[in-house]
Amino acid sequence: MQSASPASQSPLPPLQVGHSFESAGRTITESDIVNFACLSGDFNRLHVDHEYASATPFGQRIAHGLLVLSVLSGLTTQSSGYRQLEPYVLALIDINCRFPKPTFIGDTIVVRVTVTEKNGQYRPGKDRVVFRREAINQRGEVVVQADFAMVLRSMESAA
Repeated sequence: MQSASPASQSPLPPLQVGHSFESAGRTITESDIVNFACLSGDFNRLHVDHEYASATPFGQRIAHGLLVLSVLSGLTTQSSGYRQLEPYVLALIDINCRFPKPTFIGDTIVVRVTVTEKNGQYRPGKDRVVFRREAINQRGEVVVQADFAMVLRSMESAA
């Protein structure tokens, strides 16, 4: 499979602050939590012990924040909005993240991505763009909000 270069892609309009797109949804399962605990070694009882978690203010087990951040990243990269940008992406340089609400087993999340900052010509031929990625559950609650600062090949110079 050959990857597409920016020159072979249909031209995009210049990426501006406020540009937004959404991903498909994904349901967080008990298997996701168990597998993530095994992969990360994070067996915090709030995530894996039903009896313990039921006595907490959450009343049930919650997904690891880093699991939901990982799913947020995966949903983003699978979205058609990101696929259009992908040939321009050069590097991830910073992430600033917060977890305002818990994610429970059975919650379905979608990701809304919005450009919040753009520094054109950050380096010659390169832009610095901050994408706010928000994981939103089926109740409309933001469960993860992460600002991804990325370096992109300048779209204006590629057009």
